[in-house]
Parts: sequence; C-alpha cells; structure tokens
Amino acid sequence: MPYDPTTILKRPIITERTTALKGQNKYVFVVDPRATKGQIREAVEAAFKVNVLAVNTARMTGKLRRRMGPKSGYRPDWKKAVITVKPGQEIKYAEPAA
Repeated sequence: MPYDPTTILKRPIITERTTALKGQNKYVFVVDPRATKGQIREAVEAAFKVNVLAVNTARMTGKLRRRMGPKSGYRPDWKKAVITVKPGQEIKYAEPAA
C-alpha cells in the first residue's frame, strides 16, 4: 500500500472530545482500515510536517442502521487513529463553521 497521505488519512474526527484532546497534542483521524501504525505515522508527517511521537489505533465496528420497512443493515466498519505530536507543534486542518 503506498504512503500517499490522501489514501491513508480519510478525514479528521471533530467532536467535543477530540477538540479537548488538542490540549494534549493529540489529533484523531479516520484512516484506511488496512493501514499500519508506521504507514499512518509517515502519512501524517508528510502531510502536516510535524514530528509524531505516538500512533494509537482502534477498529470501530459499524452500528446497526434501522429503517422503517424491510431494509435494515449495518454501517461499514472503520478504523480511527489517535496521533500524538511533539509539544509545541500542531496539525492545521479546515474545521467546519459553527
């Protein structure tokens, strides 16, 4: 799998919890489920020009999606990565308007 940051890093996760983690120099991203910690580290360092101290990953299972009628199913499984960067550095990405 190539180390192209656009294929490994899908999008940032922006919630109250992840916004609070910025104070600890931690950023959360949805990543490709096949990506390893080393590939994620290289993609973040190449895309944002920061020094990564740690990469923690978690596989998230898709939730049951219920609808009226016979059609129901599951949302797709996905993988998230919590990236810890060197103190004094930060990752800049476009945040949605409030």
